[in-house]
Amino acid sequence: MQITIDAMTLEGKWFGPQPPVAPTIVMLHEGLGSLTTWRDFPAQVAEATGAGVFAYSRSGHGHSSLATLPRPIDALHREAQEVLPRVLNEIGFRRGILLGHSDGASIVTIFAGRVQDARISGIVLIEPHFNVEEKNLNSIRQMVATYESTDLRARLARHHSNVDAMFSAWSQMWLDPRFESFDITPELPLIRVPMLIVKSKDDPYSTMAQVHLAETRCRCPVETVVVPGVDHSPHRSNPKQTLDAIAKFANNILWGRSEAAKPRT
Repeated sequence: MQITIDAMTLEGKWFGPQPPVAPTIVMLHEGLGSLTTWRDFPAQVAEATGAGVFAYSRSGHGHSSLATLPRPIDALHREAQEVLPRVLNEIGFRRGILLGHSDGASIVTIFAGRVQDARISGIVLIEPHFNVEEKNLNSIRQMVATYESTDLRARLARHHSNVDAMFSAWSQMWLDPRFESFDITPELPLIRVPMLIVKSKDDPYSTMAQVHLAETRCRCPVETVVVPGVDHSPHRSNPKQTLDAIAKFANNILWGRSEAAKPRT
């Protein structure tokens, strides 16, 4: 499936029922991600929740249109306030949950705080970053070196039409000195829907301070699940625990019970 927004084309895919048969969970990938880097996780979420799941590649990622380079410093804010609302409208979104991973989680946070779409019943944030930590920047610098010296480029190229442009856009935005002021903590008290945070115990890109920010500043209900291990993608390193946490949260919000409801036919 393709979504056309002005001159931009975004690749997307449905898993499970579409509106109006069931509520929808929209998934936003990480900074180096795409529709396909989720692997089979969207299908698993659809099966575990009974909801439809829609995942897509943002511009510059996967097989979507190329992004304008260099990426602007406020790119995540633009995605949240200008692009995501139109994606939701294009897919006929009626009610459901936004689920974001890393950069995708930042976009979801901004959207939930600033846009406050009444159709959103809850948000799931996997490895969110609400501000910039030195640990974050050090890991990105290391990732740049890894990209240049290992098979990382080849592995990412399986998922992206223009892998070099994608990687440069991501790394240059994060390592731009101006991006050190990135801070979306003011959005946290504005969020009005329940929030689930899933975080690895020792994520190489951030510390538990990110969780503490949400727990102390949010006025909405915040549930946190800490997954053991060192990884930035708990849905891949600990898929069962991550899926169980998301399904429990989503089923309670969408159906008012712990198990998935059977979609209406």
